Amino acid sequence: MERAKLTTLLGVAVLLLVLGCTPQNKNEWENLFNGKDLEGWTPKITGYPAGENYGETFRVEDGLLTVSYDKYYRFDNRFGHLFYEKPFSNYVLRVEYRFIGEQVEGGAAWATRNSGVMFHSQAPETMGEQQDFPISLEAQFLGGLSDGNPRPTGGLCTPGTHVDIDGVQITDHCITSTAKTYDGDQWITMDIVARANGEIAHVVEGDTVMKYSNPVMGIGMVSNLKDNIMEDGKPLNGGYFALQSESHPVQFRKVMIKQLKD
Repeated sequence: MERAKLTTLLGVAVLLLVLGCTPQNKNEWENLFNGKDLEGWTPKITGYPAGENYGETFRVEDGLLTVSYDKYYRFDNRFGHLFYEKPFSNYVLRVEYRFIGEQVEGGAAWATRNSGVMFHSQAPETMGEQQDFPISLEAQFLGGLSDGNPRPTGGLCTPGTHVDIDGVQITDHCITSTAKTYDGDQWITMDIVARANGEIAHVVEGDTVMKYSNPVMGIGMVSNLKDNIMEDGKPLNGGYFALQSESHPVQFRKVMIKQLKD
């Protein structure tokens, strides 16, 4: 090797060591939330264009990504989604979340201690201004109501989509998981494992609580779509992530991704 090239390579290696940097490879965790601000994230709230963060619904407080309604008078169906800037396929997405506080006035009863992360989603700029939910899969967060009744987290909801379970296409909007019920404001870790072959699993606190496959677009449970966005039956093998706002305050301390080898 020429001396000049060797010197350059050694210089780059030393710089990486000084900066504490290593090349970003697959099968390594990458933080999508930097703990400081919403850089790289775009809000889309029903009734407003992509990028408008009504009432500072999405914000960072004390290093936590927070969904808050303290500047709302009423919820008024302002369903919100905070989108990460890049799409992904073949990955593990890890989210650590907790419910806090009380539901905002005007939120539906079913939305109490209810939120989620949308994935394999359409991009925010393709949503209609009055569209309520993106075409996506939703890994649902449910908090227990401390009433002794089961309310397992980690279920699946399917706005504008369908999936197969045990080889049969399911068109129900929400499917309950086998997870435990988590009362109170405790932190919960959920992993979404989405393989390029269409197999998907939800893992809560290390336990696999739901498995399904072959996600496709499917008509239903999304309102006010733009023309030509819905392609009924189109396979979904990747897309965007979005953290949800459904009327109950929630916080996130980690949003991480591990890209998997094909």
